[in-house]
Amino acid sequence: MHKIVVMGVAGCGKSTLGARIASALACPLIEGDDYHLQASQEKMRDGIPLDDSDRFPWLDRLGQMLAWRAGDAVLTCSALKREYRDRLRAAVPGLRFVYVEIDVVTAVQRVGARSGHLFPTSLVTSQFATLELPIGEAGVVPVAAELPASAQLDAVLEWLAATPAVPNRSFA
Repeated sequence: MHKIVVMGVAGCGKSTLGARIASALACPLIEGDDYHLQASQEKMRDGIPLDDSDRFPWLDRLGQMLAWRAGDAVLTCSALKREYRDRLRAAVPGLRFVYVEIDVVTAVQRVGARSGHLFPTSLVTSQFATLELPIGEAGVVPVAAELPASAQLDAVLEWLAATPAVPNRSFA
C-alpha cells in the first residue's frame, strides 16, 4: 500500500505531479488545498501567511482522510515544516513524501501565471521562509520542479518500486 504526500511550496507543481502519481497507481488524489478552513482561505486571499494554529486543524483533517482511506492514496500538501510532516506521519505510519524542489523566482513566476487561485504571489516568499527542507528524513524523495513531468513521475515510480510498501492499516 502506498500513502504518499506530494509536498513543497506554492507553484512547485504538487497538483500536477500528484495527479500523475495517482493516475499511475490508479488511486484517489486528495487535493489538500480543497480542505483548508474558510478562515484560512480568506487569510490567504488577503495575502496573510498562515501560522501553525491555521495549519494544525487542516493537517489533522488531511491525516485522518489518509488514515481512513483503504488502499493507495496521494495527497498534495505543502507540509512545509518537519512538525507538519511528523503530524501527518503520526496519523499514517509509513507515510512517504515526494518533495518537489523549486527556487523562489520560478515559484513566484508560476504562481503569478495562475488565474483564479486563492494563493497570491506575495505569499510565496513566506512559504520559503517557513520551509524546513525534508532532505535526509526517512521516506522522502526529492524531485526537481524543472524536470519534465514524465521524468518526475518516472523518478517517483522507481523510488516506490525500490522501497517496500506499507501494510494497509486503515480503518475503512
